[in-house]
Amino acid sequence: MRTVLIDYGAGNLHSVAKALEAAGVPAETVVRPDEAEGADAVVLPGQGHFGQAMRSFRTSGFEPLLRRHLEAGRPFLGICVGLQLLMEGSEEAPDDPGLGLLPGRVVRFPADGPSVPQMGWNRVHRVGRPDLLRDLPDGFHAYFANSYVVRFDEPDLIGGRTSYGDVTFLSALQRGAVHAVQFHPEKSQRAGLRILAAFGRSARAAVARPGAAA
Repeated sequence: MRTVLIDYGAGNLHSVAKALEAAGVPAETVVRPDEAEGADAVVLPGQGHFGQAMRSFRTSGFEPLLRRHLEAGRPFLGICVGLQLLMEGSEEAPDDPGLGLLPGRVVRFPADGPSVPQMGWNRVHRVGRPDLLRDLPDGFHAYFANSYVVRFDEPDLIGGRTSYGDVTFLSALQRGAVHAVQFHPEKSQRAGLRILAAFGRSARAAVARPGAAA
């Protein structure tokens, strides 16, 4: 299975690449869309400001390739801002539309809640039976660094749920072959490596299925 890690200038590339390697999912870092052609699985990291990341991603030229990849039902993993970019937009940058691949928007934690950004460990509780979280106990700890969370318009998504103050949000999701997490698996020690390894297994199974997209 060929996995690519997209370098569009706004991701924590080195740490993510090392974590994927340690989890048994070696990934080739690519800086041009043509380098990612034919990839079986795509990983899209991200950190920082939504608007800057979105503009950098569009300038990189990867958008058409990513859309084709997802439309073909091929495995995908979005990490942190790599999840947020899939949405319709974000309160952090109202003038920069997201990719609109998932219905919903990114919103800021309320000012009257706990300190923002959320920095550090928090619990993730399973919602349904998402592939990424099956090897982990309910309520496992993952590492977060975020001021914004996704408010999904689509009901019944499976994944993981996290609470911060009075806000409960979907911190992990699975929608077909699309997997995404708000937390940082590359900083989440053993739990993070198990999540990345589970993505690798799920992706390999999807690629191996008869009739899988070529």
